[in-house]
Amino acid sequence: MEESEFYRFNNIIREIIKKSLFTERQIEIILKHKNLIETKLSISKGAYYRQVSQSREKLLRFYYSIILLRGLGIVLPDDIDMMSQLSEQVSVIKDGDVFPERELEIIGVIDKMIKQLSKM
Repeated sequence: MEESEFYRFNNIIREIIKKSLFTERQIEIILKHKNLIETKLSISKGAYYRQVSQSREKLLRFYYSIILLRGLGIVLPDDIDMMSQLSEQVSVIKDGDVFPERELEIIGVIDKMIKQLSKM
């Protein structure tokens, strides 16, 4: 599959996706279903509906996981606050131009904060 078939995510978003539960294609499909992007996906109908189903299932599992981890006290309110702050920062840079030399620094900060959140 050629990269040109994918929505154009910047390098920071791509790096976050690689470390997430989702593939780029699944993120594209979720964005498309939430009407957050308009893109034509060059994918067969069968593959598209399979990806939609997989994306929906992963989202459901993600939400149940957050509820479980929060309910058991594994994820604390401060953790949620930090994730919200990181999310806001990602939202700001998702469409912006970031100098390539800053990309690694930004990814490093995100990695450090996520590792701090996941200490056991």
